[in-house]
Amino acid sequence: MLSSKELLEKSGVSRATLNNYIGLGLIPKPVVKNPEHPEDRARRLGYFPADTLDRLAEISQLKKQGLRIAEIAARLNASPEDKTGKESTRKKKVEKISPNITSPALSPASTQFAQPNNRGLRLTIDQLEHPAYLVNNKFEIEWANPQAEKVIFSRKSGLSSEISERNIFRLLFETDTVKRCESREEIFRLHLSIAKNRLTKAALLTMDPHLEGGQIEELAKLYDDVPALESRALRDTDVNLAERVDTPRYFRIYISFFREGIFFAYMPADGEENSLMSLLARRDLVIRDLLRNRKPYMTPLAVLVADLQDSVKICAELPPEEYFELINQVWGAMEPKFRKYYATHGKHVGDGIVYYFFPQPDCNYVFNAIQCAYEMKEAMQAISQEWRTKKNWMNELRLNIGLDEGQEWFGAYQTPTHLEFTVLGDTINRAARLSDFARNNTIWVTKNMLATLNSKERQKLTYGIRRQSDDGQEILVPSTYGRINNLRDLDDPANMKLRDIGALPVTEIIELHE
Repeated sequence: MLSSKELLEKSGVSRATLNNYIGLGLIPKPVVKNPEHPEDRARRLGYFPADTLDRLAEISQLKKQGLRIAEIAARLNASPEDKTGKESTRKKKVEKISPNITSPALSPASTQFAQPNNRGLRLTIDQLEHPAYLVNNKFEIEWANPQAEKVIFSRKSGLSSEISERNIFRLLFETDTVKRCESREEIFRLHLSIAKNRLTKAALLTMDPHLEGGQIEELAKLYDDVPALESRALRDTDVNLAERVDTPRYFRIYISFFREGIFFAYMPADGEENSLMSLLARRDLVIRDLLRNRKPYMTPLAVLVADLQDSVKICAELPPEEYFELINQVWGAMEPKFRKYYATHGKHVGDGIVYYFFPQPDCNYVFNAIQCAYEMKEAMQAISQEWRTKKNWMNELRLNIGLDEGQEWFGAYQTPTHLEFTVLGDTINRAARLSDFARNNTIWVTKNMLATLNSKERQKLTYGIRRQSDDGQEILVPSTYGRINNLRDLDDPANMKLRDIGALPVTEIIELHE
């Protein structure tokens, strides 16, 4: 017979995976007795039949063929007549799920994931009966269902409304479920293997100031030890959420990757996987459901608002189909800039553009917004020249841009068929007013926003205020700011809407240097 220690060493499987296979009846329960070798320090060891290694190799081979653990269990545990029967495990319909894994800490399993309707059975995100959550690329939780909040994160009243308070590693350290479970280290290693491909070690260890010294040391050690997970294919791994001395509670964690974040779903090891797999296969539906269910949260951000100068005049001069062609060309030219600098499309009116820039793990979101604005200005100059040639007119197309940063509520307005993101607060209002203030293809930014840049980033910018000299010449006074009420006559009826930012210190971005 083989001891559990020998079996783990020879097979290469983890202890949690071995326990999972035992729970599913794939391998026999060990015989617990005193060690056969005197040098073994353990008082009691589990021993397995020698052919257990062959069974583990068979399981590994079936997994490589693409079978899920539930399918493998059904195949290997079936009687001979079941194995040759007409109905294969893979083709069985989703009926009822009645896991035999139960615990007061877990919500009861539903009899089925989705109730029948006139379109048939289909699992949706809000119908998940087991823990699930979405983290962004800074590994902050953007969405979690009630099961995850209660079971995984021990937050019966829900997670904080501030995104900076939802660092996944801090929450895993604090939750009783993970602190006490047998697979604690494996859960940390899983998340770190994904984070390692997105966060530097320094970024990981400094992003949450509430992490304690011992927690930082543990994360640093595990970060160095785990391999980075490069693939973005659907992944899964087995964990035991029970304490080592308690009755096992095996779950399989499924990880799915989206541009908007990484989705984790915890499925009981003997639960029906087909519904979840069908859901995760519909990536468009998953991310739509996640975004619809995501609660508003407070977050730092930069806001960019851009507006086409004299758009009413241009609209009047162009045939409708050409005006739409122009606006679509402008938006199409700007879209790659927004993707390049990790912007999120915001709520806009008419032909205006609104984008939000959120904190990123490896770059400054404020500087991203400024870089994006400058590249938009250059792109607009090229579009203007193209249309002057095309139409043989004297109009100059100008995109005026306002920028500001702050900490605001971010959420979505939605109907059954439409979803639009928006920011509530003064930051969006100031950026919009600055866009109104800007003229002639210029970029204006608040003093507070530039103050968040480090000296190296500011050195890449030429900014300042254009003044009139005594002889009427326009001169640039670099690295200076001005208040709106000193730069524009606010008693002029045309400028009345700028009065609410009259005392705001601002400056113009003239040039961006590499």
